[in-house]
Amino acid sequence: MPMTLFDSPLLPRPSHASPDALAMSLRAPRPAGISDTFVTHVDERVLDVFARARRPDDPLELRNLWLGRVENELGSHAHHPALAEQWRDSRRLRPVEPEQVLSSRATVRFVKELFNWYFRDDLYGDLRDNAQYILSGGAVDEERWGLPQSLKECVRFALDRDWYGYSDSRGRYPAREAIAAYETARLDGVRYGPEHVAMTMGGTFAVSTLADFVLHDVSPATPPALCAIPNYPPLVETIARRHDIQLVPLDSEHGQTSIEPLLAALTPDTPLVLLQTVGNPTGAAVTEEGLQRLIQAASPSTVIVLDECHEWLGAYEERSAARGAPHVVRVSSLSKTWSAPGLKAGWFLADPAFIAEYYEYASSSFGGPPSFFYTIVEVLARMERWLITGLDEPGTGELKEFEASYGLDVERLRHAYRTYRTERLRRAEELTVLRDAATVRLAETPARVLTPRFSINTALELPGWDDSYRCFRDVLRETGVSLFPGILTFCFSGAVMRLTTARPWEQLAPALDRLGSHLVARAAR
Repeated sequence: MPMTLFDSPLLPRPSHASPDALAMSLRAPRPAGISDTFVTHVDERVLDVFARARRPDDPLELRNLWLGRVENELGSHAHHPALAEQWRDSRRLRPVEPEQVLSSRATVRFVKELFNWYFRDDLYGDLRDNAQYILSGGAVDEERWGLPQSLKECVRFALDRDWYGYSDSRGRYPAREAIAAYETARLDGVRYGPEHVAMTMGGTFAVSTLADFVLHDVSPATPPALCAIPNYPPLVETIARRHDIQLVPLDSEHGQTSIEPLLAALTPDTPLVLLQTVGNPTGAAVTEEGLQRLIQAASPSTVIVLDECHEWLGAYEERSAARGAPHVVRVSSLSKTWSAPGLKAGWFLADPAFIAEYYEYASSSFGGPPSFFYTIVEVLARMERWLITGLDEPGTGELKEFEASYGLDVERLRHAYRTYRTERLRRAEELTVLRDAATVRLAETPARVLTPRFSINTALELPGWDDSYRCFRDVLRETGVSLFPGILTFCFSGAVMRLTTARPWEQLAPALDRLGSHLVARAAR
C-alpha cells in the first residue's frame, strides 16, 4: 500500500496560555524601569584584564584572569581558588586601548572560551545544583512550543520512505524550490529560484562554511572581516579562525540598531561583513534603510552575511530588495522560529553564481545536508508562505506544489495546514505574552529593561554590578535563577544580562519574583 503524507490524525498541541501572564502583559511597564537605548563600549574591567596578561594574545590566559578576578571577588563563595590566586599574582603590565581589544584575535577566542566555561564548567557543571530556574538557555521550551504536529509528521513520513540517502549537496530540488518561493514572498521586488538556495545544517554551521568558503584563499594582507557586536560567539569565532577580524559595536535606540559604525569601518577591500539583522541579546533590529545603505556602500567583492535567525516574534517592516543583492548572503535556520535547534537544519540564499561555486565546496567538504529533513523543510516553507500571504485554505493549486508520490489529496492538505496555522499563531501569541509579561515584571524592579522588538530574549542591566559574569554568579547563588552574562555576547561594559522568557509561566513567574525581590533587597542595603 503506498505511503501517504499526513495520513495520521493531526491534533494541534494544547494551548499553554496563562491568564496571569496575559493580565500582566497588558499592563503598562513602569517607565523608570524601561530603557530605550543600548550602548556598549570596552570598559575599564576589560582593559584591566588585557593589561595584566603576560601574553595578551593568549585567550586562555585572558579567560583565566577574568574568572580569577570573579573568584577573588566572591571570597568564601569561590569555587576555583587557583584562579583567584592567579588574579592576585597579576599586575598591570602595559596600557591598553579599546581599539586593541576590538581588533585582537585573542578577544574573540577569549569570549568563546568564557562561553564554553559558562555552560560546561559552571552552569551545567559545578553550579548545576544551584540552578533551580534556568532563564539563560536562549531557546524555547520545546515540550510546550516545539515543532507543529504537521512538521513532526513529515519526519515520520521521511523515515517510513527511507529518505536518508545521498543527495544534491545544495539540498533536494523540491525543498529548495519551496524555500525560494517562501523567501520571494518575504522580500519586496526580488524573485528567487532554487538556484539561489543552499540548504545547510543550521545557522552556525552555515556561517562556518561560508567563512571557510569566502575566506580560505584571502591574502593575509587583506583588511579584516567586520563582525557587528553584540553577537553569538560561535559565529564570530568561525570567522576569526579564517582571517583577521574587527569587532564593531553597534548601539540601538527605540528598538532600532544603528549601522553607522559598520559604514565607518568598511573599506573597498573588506572581504566579509557579519551582521545579525536582529541583535542577540537586545532584540533590536537593523532598519531596511540602514541595510540598504550598508549594502550599497560595500564593494561588490565584499560578501555581506545577514544572520536573519532572530527575525521572529515581532512585526518586521517589509524587507527591501537590497537583501537580494549579488554580494549578500541571507542565513536562516529552524533553531529559533521553529524551535528545533537540535535538528540542525536551515538554508541560505545567495546569487546563483555563488551557489554554483559553493556546490563544489560543499560536495568536497561535507557532502550535503541531512536528506532526512528535506520533507520537513519543504512543507514548512510552503505552509509558511501560505500563512504570510494570507491564504485561508489550500486548494488544487497548492496541492500541485507537492509531488504525486506524497499521496496527498486536498482534504488531507487542508487539515494539515489548519493544524499548522493554529499552532504557529497560538505559539507566537503565547510567547509574545510571556515576553511582554516579563518586561512588565522586570520593570517593577531596580533593573533597567531594554524592551525587545523581536526574539524570545530580553536584555536588562542590573544595578550594583560592574561585571556581568560576577552578576551571574551572585544572582544564581542567592536566588537560584540563572541569567546569561552579556560578556558572552561581546557586551564589554557593565552588567548587561540576557533573560530568555520562552519558559512556562509557572516557572517564569517565580523566577522573576525571586529576581525582583533580590534586586529590591540589594538596592535597600
